[in-house]
Amino acid sequence: MAWRMPAETEPHERAWMAWPSGGYTLGDTPASADEAWTAWAAVANAVAEHEPLTMLATPATMAEARRRLAASITLQACPLDDAWYRDTGPTFVLDQDGRLGAVNWTFNGWGGQEWARWDADAEASGVATQAGGAIRIDSPLVNEGGGIHTDGAGSVLVTRTVQLDPGRNPGWTAADVEAELARTIGATRVIWLSRGLTRDSETYGTRGHVDLLATFTAPGRLLVHDQRDPAHPDHEISLGLIGQLSEETDASGRRLQVTPLPAPATLRDGSGWVDHSYVNHFVLNGAVVAGVFADPADAAALEILADAYPGREVVAVDARPLFARGGGVHCITQQQPRVPGER
Repeated sequence: MAWRMPAETEPHERAWMAWPSGGYTLGDTPASADEAWTAWAAVANAVAEHEPLTMLATPATMAEARRRLAASITLQACPLDDAWYRDTGPTFVLDQDGRLGAVNWTFNGWGGQEWARWDADAEASGVATQAGGAIRIDSPLVNEGGGIHTDGAGSVLVTRTVQLDPGRNPGWTAADVEAELARTIGATRVIWLSRGLTRDSETYGTRGHVDLLATFTAPGRLLVHDQRDPAHPDHEISLGLIGQLSEETDASGRRLQVTPLPAPATLRDGSGWVDHSYVNHFVLNGAVVAGVFADPADAAALEILADAYPGREVVAVDARPLFARGGGVHCITQQQPRVPGER
């Protein structure tokens, strides 16, 4: 049975998210919790304007979620440790007969980080798998949805600091990872990037998720994070990314066309260098939900996104509360592709 992970730009049956329920995401004060819930609700309500959405929530937070979310959003109770469902949810795939599958990666808290808790999150992907009626595909690969991007035609972006992380997959080689990505999501051309952004490589980061770095907008076309200020350590990372990807070919053998997506002008926050990235957006039916940062670069970034996704409405949401907690719009959303022939 051959599985294929569709591109994010292909039609969705629905989207999935998880509601913040505790820990560092909610913080220690009512104001911090309100900020988190407001941010997650803004993304969820924007998504629900364009496609069905199911929100997972713990029983204790169900009432708060219902109060803040659009009535069209389906709520489903389940245990959760965290709210980054891109990473803890399944990666949905289709087979050659159009059947829906769901890859349940092994999850260990982004490489067994000492601050992470994942007893419930290690099982969270099974909730959407079962509710979506998908064929379950278990994978021994420790991986997260934010660690992969595909064009839907066999090309897959990954980073060496994620899939080859000793805290995730000790003893695995690049060939081992490529074979497992071929089995589970139909990868025929794996493009290895060396590392992630600076902040994302620090204590509370993911060690290099690709969904901050680059994304396919169509086969052969990429948006790439472009930190243009030499004062930021990501400047050198961006130069390397753009240079490498401009020389790469996709699964069809065509040279990739790279569009730099300038980073926000803001360089630091109270915790150090920021990893604010416009690349971390969610493409859905008829729209793009894009994070903005009350930054001088916001308007130009939204224009580039509109050009990259013609025919889709670009909806801006304030992503600063998300990035302050370790992620962005793409990190909290997960798409379920539409099965061919269904409406």
